Amino acid sequence: MSEIGVDNLQKKLQSLIETFDVANVLTEPLTNSIENLLRVSAASMNSEEASVLIRDGDEGDLRFLSAIGKVAGKLLNLRIPAGKGIAGFVLSSGQPMAVADVGDESAFYDEVDRKTGYSTQTILATPLRHNGEIIGVLEYVNRIGEPPFESFTPAEMDDAAMFAEVIASLVNAYESAKLLRELGNRLLGNKNETDYIEIRNWLRTLRESEEHREMMDLAILLREIAARGDGERQLCRELLESILRFSDAKTETSFLSF
Repeated sequence: MSEIGVDNLQKKLQSLIETFDVANVLTEPLTNSIENLLRVSAASMNSEEASVLIRDGDEGDLRFLSAIGKVAGKLLNLRIPAGKGIAGFVLSSGQPMAVADVGDESAFYDEVDRKTGYSTQTILATPLRHNGEIIGVLEYVNRIGEPPFESFTPAEMDDAAMFAEVIASLVNAYESAKLLRELGNRLLGNKNETDYIEIRNWLRTLRESEEHREMMDLAILLREIAARGDGERQLCRELLESILRFSDAKTETSFLSF
């Protein structure tokens, strides 16, 4: 390969790894944001438990991505087979569903309760949509307090749909970041392929460089600013756009310095 070809390849790989590492930095805050939204929305819905399930594979299986409540730790990464349960119905049909008593609902998948030791009695499930595609399901289970629980109302189904819209955007961002992270892990973790040894060494050098560390620091700063409120995000956007305009103008007039 010519020197120009090698240089172009290195630039492409560097861009990929920088994107991957920024995505990796952002993944944890996204899951935290999803969990925080679950807490806020569950309180608004007077619900004891809330969870987000996402597609797991191409067959329509679901996996618990985030959950709050008494058995949240047992739910994480638990899978529901394709077409099973109320969540499976909502995923495949795209229709929300509220059940006052799951004992009267044949679609209810009791395996989750069996594995967690929880007792689901009433449930509200609504689809997570992003760009017209259903990417998961948002669920609220039981009410705060003691049974018998009041069923979820049509007004609360509308509220759940609004919460689902915001959560779906976070889930989509999380999934995109996760794909980039997995791509990098496969590239760097394939120790059986000796052809990648030189590339891995080069990537290690790249990540140890001062420029790369500064880029990660900037990504973390942007993340912290974005979490502080609408005003801070807008100010940050305006400043960054001003810097880009200045940089573009400087590049266009750089010939004047010769």
